[in-house]
Amino acid sequence: QVRLVESGGDLVQPGGSLRLSCAASGSIFSIYAMGWYRQAPGKQRELVAIITSGGSTNYADSVKGRFTISRDNAKNTVYLQMNSLKPEDTAIYYCHVEVNDSWYWGPGTQVTVSS
Repeated sequence: QVRLVESGGDLVQPGGSLRLSCAASGSIFSIYAMGWYRQAPGKQRELVAIITSGGSTNYADSVKGRFTISRDNAKNTVYLQMNSLKPEDTAIYYCHVEVNDSWYWGPGTQVTVSS
């Protein structure tokens, strides 16, 4: 059994910053890719950023230059540093992690960007 827990979502003003965390726990032998997705009301879930076990990263065009994904393998944790936040970044953010050759979703954390 593998469990993912996100944290760090909040209400923030435009131009502000947030740092999301997602920690994996349970029967973990290997963690491969770790990523963040988001889903805004009335929209499909979309990839925000992903990081491989080797440290390679990929970002959605809409967040390039503003968001940074990183991971701490010793803590089985992935982070998403979000800067220069915009109202259109408002969504539920989900971590998506490949553990032991299976993919798991976290329950999500709400990010709201509003003045």
